Formats: sequence, structure tokens, C-alpha cells
Amino acid sequence: MVQHLRRRRLFGWKGTMAAYLWLVLAIVSDVAASLLRPPRQLSPCQMVQNDVYCNDLNLRTVPAKLPPGIQKLDLSRNLLQNITQEVLAIYTTVHHLNLHSNKIQFIQPGLFKDMTNLQVLDLSSNYLDVFAVSKTSIGPLTAVERLDLSGNGLYTGMTDFFLSEAPALMNLSLNGNSITKVGKETFCGALALRNIDLHNNVILEIEDGAFDSLLHLSELDLSINSITCITDFNLSKLKVLNLSKNSMECFQTTDSDLEYELLYLDLRENNIHYFPVLPRRNKLMYLDLSRNHLMSVNTTGTADELEHFRDTFVPHTQSGGMSRHQDFSRLKYLNMSYNQIKSIPISYFCSMVSLVHLNVSNNCIGAFSIDQESPLNSLKTLDLSYNALQNLSFGENTLRSLQELFLQGNFLTIMDSGTFQRLPSIRGLHLQQNYLKVCPSQRKSPQTDHNSQDPPGCVSFTSIPSLHLLYLSGNNLEVLPPYAFNGTPLRLLDLSLNPGLDIHQNAFSSLETSLTNLSLRENHIPELNTDLSLLSSLKFVDLSTNKLTTLPLWNKASSIESLNLQNNNLVTLEYNTVLVLERTLKTLYMGSNPLSCCSNPRFLNMLQHSDVVIPDFAIVTCQYTENSEPVEVNVGSVTQEQCQKLDSKSVSIIVIVVTALVLIAVLVVLSKVCHPKRRKLNISFRA
Repeated sequence: MVQHLRRRRLFGWKGTMAAYLWLVLAIVSDVAASLLRPPRQLSPCQMVQNDVYCNDLNLRTVPAKLPPGIQKLDLSRNLLQNITQEVLAIYTTVHHLNLHSNKIQFIQPGLFKDMTNLQVLDLSSNYLDVFAVSKTSIGPLTAVERLDLSGNGLYTGMTDFFLSEAPALMNLSLNGNSITKVGKETFCGALALRNIDLHNNVILEIEDGAFDSLLHLSELDLSINSITCITDFNLSKLKVLNLSKNSMECFQTTDSDLEYELLYLDLRENNIHYFPVLPRRNKLMYLDLSRNHLMSVNTTGTADELEHFRDTFVPHTQSGGMSRHQDFSRLKYLNMSYNQIKSIPISYFCSMVSLVHLNVSNNCIGAFSIDQESPLNSLKTLDLSYNALQNLSFGENTLRSLQELFLQGNFLTIMDSGTFQRLPSIRGLHLQQNYLKVCPSQRKSPQTDHNSQDPPGCVSFTSIPSLHLLYLSGNNLEVLPPYAFNGTPLRLLDLSLNPGLDIHQNAFSSLETSLTNLSLRENHIPELNTDLSLLSSLKFVDLSTNKLTTLPLWNKASSIESLNLQNNNLVTLEYNTVLVLERTLKTLYMGSNPLSCCSNPRFLNMLQHSDVVIPDFAIVTCQYTENSEPVEVNVGSVTQEQCQKLDSKSVSIIVIVVTALVLIAVLVVLSKVCHPKRRKLNISFRA
């Protein structure tokens, strides 16, 4: 019995040892296997939820064994050349595939047929023209709604191989290719298209009916091409049409009573001579005709010009269709700037009852008037800048919604003095580069007759409670009278570029709490008569390029944050002025002034060590005298010790000079005192 127990214990111990030995061997075996097994290739891509980003990795093939279930795969900006089913078709869950900026020259036909979830496909900036030469279709794009083929060197006929089976395609980008003609068959495999971008090609011809089968087309971009004329525009469902930067000489809609859905028409930067013939019934809200060759707002020219136009462009069009009535009752934005228009009759605006923004700048308009019957009361912005305006008149109860008026760069000299007081909503007046004078305020003295009229040849800027921005630079203003803006809460006032302007000390009265920006640049002002510290809200002041030798003492609190004093004759700033400025000043321009290095240590310290930012610090210099010679150095290199040494030298020189003068005076006095005694001594000696 005892032996049996011993035998069991012996066998049990041996079994336990055997088990442990087997476990150790298994662990060693696994470790050895792991050491001998080649390391697993970790994908260089980044994964964010179900989106995988493999962009900018210089990949030559699509990474294998990407996570299952991904929805977006970004392979842009790599070195991929061939796209085949073995490496890509397995990712059937992908919704968005980005292959932008690779070197793709081959796509295996039928590659995308099993990718039934693919909705967005970006193949832009590749070499698909090489693939298209084979005249092989890439196969069905079953669910693709957005396709980008831009920047692939594709020319006429090549796009058919990508669009032949795209029943769900709604957004197509073909910009930046070499397409010269849009044919009838181009989009026949993608009838659901809503948005087509063909800008920046070399399109010369659009075949009749090229877009007729696209019943859902709403946006078409044909900008930056070589289209010369459109004489039968009939896409009634189109809402946005961009034909800018072509070579168009005319635009004419098919004569029809059909209502067009067109909202946005961009015809800028073409060669159009006459106002386009637009649909009789339209919903147009935006029309841009800027930078053309419009000579008038008529749709036709003279009889001879009309005949030439018909023979050249529209041989089958009836003459009556050229001048038919056009309705612009929904038009909100009209831009005809940079043309050659000389006049605009009042009747031209008769149907523009909704117009909000009108831009006819940079034309040749000499006169412009709006009377009570004008429909322009809805206008908020009117730009008449850079014309040849000499006459401008706004009748009573007109332009009641006008907020911004641009009149700069004209020849306005004489206007009704109350012209701008009749604009109840005006906020900004741009009157620079004219020849206007500012009327003095009726508030001149208690004895002033309130019924007196403004002197002729001036414009009044008083009592315009809505006006906040006023630009009067470059008007050759000679005098700014007192109370010139009484009752007008200006926030910005630009009086620059009026050489010799005499500013009355009360010119800015009534602007104490409103004015924040003031420019008096390039007026050659020798002395500032007004105390700017009285303008408690003033934050930005430009006094550059004048002849100021000093600033008025500012003894009140200032709110100025930016001060430009460049190009004046300032030697220093007064101590009290520096104290006031240091509290609020954030930016200071001081270049091109003959500053003294050591005349005001507090000012020097502000330039060098305060929190005030000096953008032109590198060119701010100051002067001091050393060995009787003027020395000019950058203000940043001057130290207090240098100034003290200079001061001590100056004191020593002064002491020496004073001592010499005293000695000379003493010698003179002594000589006068001693001379009579000598005479007496000589006389007594002779006796």
C-alpha cells in the first residue's frame, strides 16, 4: 500500500513535470516561429471612422487589405498609373473615391460595375487622354452622381467613353481640358445631368441641340472658352449660365412666349456691342455685362449696323425680334461697368422695379438724372464712378433706399447743394477725385438767417443723419468751413489729397462722439488747428505727407489707436501729447521725419520700449550733433547714456562759453575802471 502510494506520487510528479516541459516547448516554438515569420506590412494610410486617407504617400499601387466596410477612399496625389479590378473592385462599399492628381493612363473596363455604392468619383488631373485614345468605354457608372474629369487633356469626342453609361450622373466637371466642340452625342449617356462645368477649354462650337436632351440641366459653365456668338439660346429650364471670358459678339434668345427659368447670366469680358436680347418672359435676377464693348443700352445699333449684324450672325432672324420688349421686373443685380456707354435714358429702367445693385462705372456717361417716375427706389447701391459726369440730379422722393453711392473720378463741380440731403437712407458717399466744394453750415452765428441759401457751387453735408462714410479726397478743396458736418454722424471722413486745405478749428464740431477714422494725408498742412483729443471716439488718424512741425498739445483723454505721422517735419512730440497717446495708442508710423534723438527722452522711450507697434521702425531715424556735425542714426540704436553724454558735452560747452563771456565782461569792466586812474596818476606826476 505504501509502495503504491509512493509510485503514484512519483508518476504524478513526473506528469506535472512533463506538462510544464510541454508548455515551455510550446512557448519557445511560438516565439521562434514569430521571429522567423516575416513582419506584417502595416498600411501607411490613416483611418478616421469609415474614411481611409492614403493621399500624398507616393503610392504606385492601391494598398492591399484595407479595412472592410470603408465608405471614403482618398488616393489623391500619388503615383498610380493603372487601375484594375484586382486592387480596387473589392472595395464595393466605397461611396467616395478620390484619385485626383495621379498619373492614371489606364482604367480596366468594367472596373466600377460592381461598385454599386460609388456616388462620387474624382479622376481629375491625370492622363486619361492616353486611355481615351483606345476608344474603350470604362463601363457602367451605375450609381455615380458626381464625376470630375477636369485637367486630363481630353479633347473633342473623348468624353463619350466616360459618360456613355452614367444614368445617375448629376454633376460633371470637364474644366481645364482641350475640348473644341460640344456635340449632340456628348451627354446622351448621362441624361440626369443637372450641373456641367466646361470652363477653361477651347470650345469654338456648340452643336444645335447639344443640351436639349438634358431636361434637368440647371447650371452650365462655359466661361473661358472661344465661343463667338449665341443666336438661338433656348434652354428654358436652365437657371445659371456663365459665358464670361469668351469672344462673344452677340447673345440672342429664341423669340418665344415661353417663360425661362434663367436666374443668373454672366456675360462679362466678351466683345458684345449691343445689349443682349433676353427672353421676353424671364426670372432673371443677376446680369453681368461688364468689360464688353457696349456703346448703348439698346439691343440694336444703326440701320447699317443692324443689317451687318443680321448678315453676319443671324441670317434667319426677323428684324422685329431684335427690338422686342424685355421684362426685367425681377432683376436685382445689373453690372455694365467698363464699357463705352455715353448715356442711359430714364425709360431704360422702367421695368427694373426690383433692382438693388446698379454698376455703370468706367463708362463715358456725361449726365445722369432720376426723377419721381423712376422705378429705382429699391436701389441700394449705385456706382457711377469713373465716367464723365458733369450733371447729376436726384429728384424729390427718389432713391429712398439708396445706401451706397459711388461718384469718384468724375467732373462734378456744380450740383444742387441739397442733393445728398434728399437721400434718407444714404450711408456711404464716395466723392473723391471731383471738383466739389463744401458748403458752410447755416450755424454760423446767432444772427444767421436760417432761411438763407447755401452759396452757389458747393455741396452741403449737414443734416444727413444716416451718413456714416464720406470720401472727399482729391477734390482740390481749399477750405473746410466750421460746422461743415453739423447733424451728420460721420464715422469715416477722408479729406486726403487736397493740397493747401485750410481746416477751420471748428470744422469737426458735432463729430465728437461719432468719428472713428480721419484721413488728412497729403494736404501739405503746416499746422493742425483743431484739437483731435476733442474727438472722443477717434481711433484711426492719418496725418502723413504734410508739413507738420508739431502737434497741438493734447491735454484730454484720447482714444486714438493708430496714428500715421510719416513724411512730416516733426522734431519731437510734446511730453503731454506722449502721455495722452501712450494710454491707447497701438500703432504709430513715424518714418521720414527729422526727429531729434535726445530732445524728449519720454518720446524716445515710447518709440523704443513701449507696447506701441511701429511698423516702419526700420526706417525711423533721428539726428544729433557730434563735433559740430549732424549725425543721423536709426532711432533704435540711440541709448539714454549717449543722450546723457551728449547733454553733458552740451552743458560743458555752455559752461565754457558762459565763463568766457563772463571773463570778457570782467576784463572790459576792469579796463574801463583802471583807465581813468592812470590818467589821473599821469596828471599829478606832471604837476
